[in-house]
Amino acid sequence: MAALFGKRLRRSAMTTAVAAAAVAALSASQAPGLTDTQNGRQSTADATPSPGDSATGNSPYYTDLPPLNSPTAPPSTGPGSPVGTGTGVNEAGIPATVLDAYKKAEAELAATKPGCNLPWQLLAAIGKVESGQARGGNVDANGTTLKRILGPPLDGNGFARITDTDNGAYDNDTVHDRAVGPMQFIPSTWEWAGRDGNGDGKKDPNNVYDAALAAGHYLCRGDRDLSQSGGLHAAILSYNHSQEYLNTVLRWLEFYRKGTHEVPDGTGVQPGGRSDGGPSSSPSPSPSPSSPGATSPSPGASKPPKSPKPGGSPGTGPSKPGGGGSTSPTPPTPAETVARIEDAGTGTLDATAGDAFAERVAVRTENAAGKGVGTVKVKLTVVGDTDLTFSGGFKTVTVVTDSTGKATAPPLRAGEDTGGFTVRATVVDRKLHLDYTATVSARQADALTRVGDTEQTCETGGQFADPVQVRATYKGDAADGVATTATLIKSEDDATENDKGPYFKDADGKAIRTLKGLKTDGDGRLQLPRIYADDATGTFLLRVSTTGGATLTLELKVTAAGATATPSASPSAT
Repeated sequence: MAALFGKRLRRSAMTTAVAAAAVAALSASQAPGLTDTQNGRQSTADATPSPGDSATGNSPYYTDLPPLNSPTAPPSTGPGSPVGTGTGVNEAGIPATVLDAYKKAEAELAATKPGCNLPWQLLAAIGKVESGQARGGNVDANGTTLKRILGPPLDGNGFARITDTDNGAYDNDTVHDRAVGPMQFIPSTWEWAGRDGNGDGKKDPNNVYDAALAAGHYLCRGDRDLSQSGGLHAAILSYNHSQEYLNTVLRWLEFYRKGTHEVPDGTGVQPGGRSDGGPSSSPSPSPSPSSPGATSPSPGASKPPKSPKPGGSPGTGPSKPGGGGSTSPTPPTPAETVARIEDAGTGTLDATAGDAFAERVAVRTENAAGKGVGTVKVKLTVVGDTDLTFSGGFKTVTVVTDSTGKATAPPLRAGEDTGGFTVRATVVDRKLHLDYTATVSARQADALTRVGDTEQTCETGGQFADPVQVRATYKGDAADGVATTATLIKSEDDATENDKGPYFKDADGKAIRTLKGLKTDGDGRLQLPRIYADDATGTFLLRVSTTGGATLTLELKVTAAGATATPSASPSAT
């Protein structure tokens, strides 16, 4: 859960008792393991996963329950419109950008995984208990949270113990992992579950569009059908394996299904009670030096700390929902002091298709005085639709600058796509970026030789008995995957396609005399398809050429039917 200061949504003892009774009733009717009478089968939740296998690492969550009265949307929900009265109306309001993200995620999952039947209200329910709908919708126009939402360090002290998996790239903690963003993904899960929900080419757990779409895909794993209680419960428990978590999410799901309305960003109701202590819990310790920039107080702390420490939670203003945080100025994060991003000695980025690049992208973040800024996260992205990736097959990686402000990306590896491609280095949380061009050249060969010395002879109307085989090399080594063209040409001096004599056949059995798109195998070898003869006799030429300029010309002898073949001349290579 996010480390937030917040006012407590105080409930009377009677309200609490009624809410608890409602949860118990709902749990009894929807608990995992009950028989699904509609489909006549037993529905069971997934086996208990380890903390690292859940989306959140079983981090703390908000335990506030929705009001018992049904939500009723106000007559108008535009800017400046009345928001209605009563707790139900206020709680039913979901910040505009956050609501849009949930609905867009539902639409995409309906198209890509229609059998999952993901309702956007489930994402809203999880978003409520994980981060209070991104701290009441405190996001920018692109859906990125204005301040980081970080859970406490998963150090085994009251929580699961998960040591650092991302070198602090996502959570600013190089000792332990923390849940990150409005849907509270732990870094190791985000690495494979992250999605680009707003089409900006990035997968950012701090962006509500990206996080909502990732949560939808996470919940829809396997063959889950969320319209059935078994699949629904298994999905929720896989997110945070706790029966109380399941009950709380189900209550909010039921509440949001009864009706919601849009409210302006930043005005959503923020919850207070937390699963790791509730209103009486005290703030978490401030971050250690090994985790710069991490937020410190636990959500749900009843009072803000008297002496905020550097790197602590910025808090919220007293006038905002959930306010009451510290009014002391928050020191800028390292990223906020960065004035520019510069190249740090990156060489020419070029490679042959299928090979690793010899040079690696290296950047340096600097402040206004030109001094390097350390512990800054830099995201590197291969832009566009290409099979160029960083080592490990990733299109996006995040690195952290050292004390001099320098960060070096993992090696790039070329795929089979050729041409110039853009690699973009962006300072995380800033609009500072630097573009590099990575060039991928086609595989080449500088020599072609014939495999075998059998003469290629045939009678008119027949086919050549032995297939033509060649081998390509580059600087003496086998040249694999090299694009090769085979053409039956008119003469040594005229390499245009012949209109008579030997020919290949296309997929429809029609005669063709040029084959393109052939590629050598792992040993540089290539065997041409069967060659046929028409009714023309004589000596004909077959020319094989590769990317890189290697060529080989072979003679094909065609005699009249019943005639004795004469030896052909040796093949000539150029």
